[in-house]
Amino acid sequence: MEHVTAMPSFVGIDISKDRLDVHVRPSGQTFAVVRDGKGLEQLVNDLLALNPALIVLEATGGFEITVAAALASAGLPLAVVNPRQIRDFARAMGRLAKTDALDAQVIALFAERIRPEPRPLADADSQALAELIARRRQVIEMIGMEANRLRQARTAHVQRMLRSTLKTLEASWSNWITISTIPLSARPSGAQPMTF
Repeated sequence: MEHVTAMPSFVGIDISKDRLDVHVRPSGQTFAVVRDGKGLEQLVNDLLALNPALIVLEATGGFEITVAAALASAGLPLAVVNPRQIRDFARAMGRLAKTDALDAQVIALFAERIRPEPRPLADADSQALAELIARRRQVIEMIGMEANRLRQARTAHVQRMLRSTLKTLEASWSNWITISTIPLSARPSGAQPMTF
């Protein structure tokens, strides 16, 4: 008797604020779940039953963290990729339509054709450090924007408001400088010295 090997499945998940659109290749199966605890539980169970070779999500500014954590904790093979890689891939494939279901389809196709390496999620300390670094960049940008607005402000009332905002942002910056002086040995493993 001949043994038939099942084709590996590749899953693309498009993540939005309230919903997860899922596409499976090569079967073409699609479904969506609500992005809440119950929906994540359903997603994990469905994907465990499917036993995919790879699941790919886009790094979507934070929405992916809970989804990625749920999938990784279930032991599913997961790659969280830069959205630019998916956009470039879609453009090269001539697939520029923009709906969540079509995005999930393109992400699944990316998973199947490119096969990014599944990677474990960063530990909590690394995630916290990454969040601090992102916040540092945001504060620097806001200080620059508010300083520009102050130079352009004409009325004393608006100037006072802008100075107050700048004072708060600069205090936040001072807190960041204090945090950045933590010795490298006390930082999460693999963390690099920060430059300003």
